[in-house]
Amino acid sequence: MTAGARNSVRALALLGSAAVLALAGWLVWLLPGPQLVAVLGLRPVDGTLTVSECYEASDAEGYPGATECEGVYAPRRSGEPRREVLLEGAAARYGPGSAVPVRIARGKAYELSGSAVGHVGAVTGFLLVPFLALASWLLVWARRGKAGKGETHLIAALAALAAVCVLSVAAGLLVALAHAVL
Repeated sequence: MTAGARNSVRALALLGSAAVLALAGWLVWLLPGPQLVAVLGLRPVDGTLTVSECYEASDAEGYPGATECEGVYAPRRSGEPRREVLLEGAAARYGPGSAVPVRIARGKAYELSGSAVGHVGAVTGFLLVPFLALASWLLVWARRGKAGKGETHLIAALAALAAVCVLSVAAGLLVALAHAVL
């Protein structure tokens, strides 16, 4: 391969890596992004949820999941109507009439809770890892000027997926512990 062709391959690999990272960022912003921002409290509270009932939700297979609460949402801004909303991944099992400050994302209410942080963090990590593995493989290709072996990147991606599981559980437990203490 000539030097000019190798430089072209490097440039294409670098451009491909940038495109993969841009696609990953766009997908995170589009899919779990609004929930992640709401759960982590990165924006002001949207309003208050007056709880009517809380219950243990189950996942698709029927296993017990996080606590969910139903209630009436009262927006902080005047002029917006009250409406029934579901609080996903509640931090506690609230009694009827409890007022919970929440953030709204995609028609559901969220608050900072261990189960919500763990769930949304895992979804975000599982979405990002394949794109990061592909981008790193393309960056190695850009650095060397030829395709490298992908086994290392595949093993790293599998290890990263395992790390996502562990880190999402750890983050959820840490937030739940902090919520219980504070």
